[in-house]
Amino acid sequence: MPDNKIKSLDGLEFGAYVAAPPNATGPGLIVIQEIFGVNDDMRYVCNFVAQKGYLAVCPDLFWRRGNNINFSEKSADGWQRAFELYKSFDIEAGVRDLLATVAHIRKMPACNGKVGALGFGLGGKLAYLMAARSDIDCAAGYYAVGMETVMDEFSDIRVPFLLHLAEQDKLVPRATQDRIVVAAKHNPAVKIETHAAEHAFAGPGGSAYNAPVAKRAHEITVSFLDQYLKI
Repeated sequence: MPDNKIKSLDGLEFGAYVAAPPNATGPGLIVIQEIFGVNDDMRYVCNFVAQKGYLAVCPDLFWRRGNNINFSEKSADGWQRAFELYKSFDIEAGVRDLLATVAHIRKMPACNGKVGALGFGLGGKLAYLMAARSDIDCAAGYYAVGMETVMDEFSDIRVPFLLHLAEQDKLVPRATQDRIVVAAKHNPAVKIETHAAEHAFAGPGGSAYNAPVAKRAHEITVSFLDQYLKI
């Protein structure tokens, strides 16, 4: 990483990890990073969905603070440095970079024209914002952090949006999850799945990884993506 360059909306460049589908073309899928950067878990997700027929692109959203940021969830130092980046992260700049990524993917020869988003943690919140603010075809988020600050945007979602919540999530506590469910229930484009697991249950490189729960969530997600991106 990076093995691809994307031009930002202000004319600069940032990197992205890309995993191509086995066939010549497929739907585009933006894989949106957690606070640990484009690390092994994000590359794992890209490779996983690529094998399902998607052109997976994971942009480096921390590029303004340094190139190729890549932390391990199992490192205390990695957690500390990742949270420092998260606290200073400009969410609006992140959305703009994702809009640039959509435009980039649609120009890639391996993309068939449709583009979705799949995010984790911080990326889950960004996937939600992309569902509300962009012209992507669908989006899915896992244990999104910080959604409670932008829940008014549920009313702006016009594309299918799938959200996975973790019942034992200490970063997104039950009271916050309940608020999210209430805010989302009036929008038929939104589907919420709840899992008996901790935050980051789908990250194989982390201590909270729960293989059976991750498998079930991924099956739901792939079925959702296939429904709206492989038509």
